[in-house]
Amino acid sequence: MFLVPDFKGFDFFPHGTRIDFMRFKGLCFGLSIALMALSLALVATKGLNFGVDFKGGSLIEVRSDKGPADLSAIREKVGSLGLGDVQIQNFGTEQDVLIRIEEQPGGEQAQQATVTKVTEALGEGFTQRRIEVVGPAVSGELRTTGVIAVICSLLAIIAYVWFRFEWQFALGTIVALSHDVLVTVGIFSLFSMEFDLSIVAALLTILGYSVNDTVVVSDRIRENLRKFKRMDLNELLNLSINETLSRTILTGVTTIAVLIALYIFGGEVIRNFTFAMLFGVLIGTYSSIFIAAPVLDYLGIKRETVVGSEKEAKTKTA
Repeated sequence: MFLVPDFKGFDFFPHGTRIDFMRFKGLCFGLSIALMALSLALVATKGLNFGVDFKGGSLIEVRSDKGPADLSAIREKVGSLGLGDVQIQNFGTEQDVLIRIEEQPGGEQAQQATVTKVTEALGEGFTQRRIEVVGPAVSGELRTTGVIAVICSLLAIIAYVWFRFEWQFALGTIVALSHDVLVTVGIFSLFSMEFDLSIVAALLTILGYSVNDTVVVSDRIRENLRKFKRMDLNELLNLSINETLSRTILTGVTTIAVLIALYIFGGEVIRNFTFAMLFGVLIGTYSSIFIAAPVLDYLGIKRETVVGSEKEAKTKTA
C-alpha cells in the first residue's frame, strides 16, 4: 500500500486582512474622474496615432537574405523616395523587416506604385513576404466597426451585470470599465503610440478581464449585504474587497508576469498590443476596487433591494 503525501495549500495573504480601502475612495474617485477627463481632452486635441489599419496606406514585410537587416540603410533608401510618414522596424527576427507607409494621394493605383518604388529601392538581397494595401474606404469602415465593437461590449456587460445584480452594480461596473478604456486610450494619445486593430482587440480583452474581477467583488458584496444586516456600508465594502483580495492580486500578478514576458520577448509587432494589455490589467484591478465598489456607497444601495432570499444566503454561507 502506497502512502500519498498530504500537501497543504499555501496562503499568500493572511486570513482576516482588513485594509481600509474606503478611506481613500474620495481621493481615488476624484483622481479617476480627472484622468478620464484628461484622456478625453487628449484624444480631442492631440488625437490618436492611427496605424495603417485606420488611416490607410501600405504595409510591406521583407526578409533580408544576407543576415540581420540594416535598418539605418533601409530608412535611408526608403526615406529618399519622399513618401511621407514611413515606419520601419524589425518583425520577429533581426532578418525580418516591417515597412509601414502612409496613404498616398491618387487612390489604390498610387498605393500599388508606392509598393513598387519601395521594393525597387531595397534592391536585391530582400525577399517579399507580405504586402497589404488599405484604402481610405476600408480604413474608415474599420474605425467605425472598432468603435461599435467596444460600445456593444460595454452595453452587453451592463445588461449582464444589471440582470445578475442590481442597477447600482451595473452603474458602478460601467463607470469602472469606461475608466479603463478611456485612460488606456489616453495613454496611447499622450505618447503617440500606434493605434490599430490589435489595440481594439486589447481593449475588448481588457473589458472582459476587468468585468470578471468586478463581478467577483460584486458577488461578495451582495453576499455580505444579505449576511450582515446592520454593518456599516463602508465597513461591509472593505470586508468584501479584503475577502477577495488574495484572488484579485494573485490573478493579476499571474497575468502580468505573462504579459511582461510577451512585452520583452514578443517583438516589436505585438509590443503596443502587449503594453495595452499590461496597462489595462493594472488599471482594471485598480478600478474594480476603487471605482466599482465606492459607487455603491455613493448611490446608497439598500439591503432590501438585493435580489435573493434569506434561504439562498444561508446556503452560500453554510
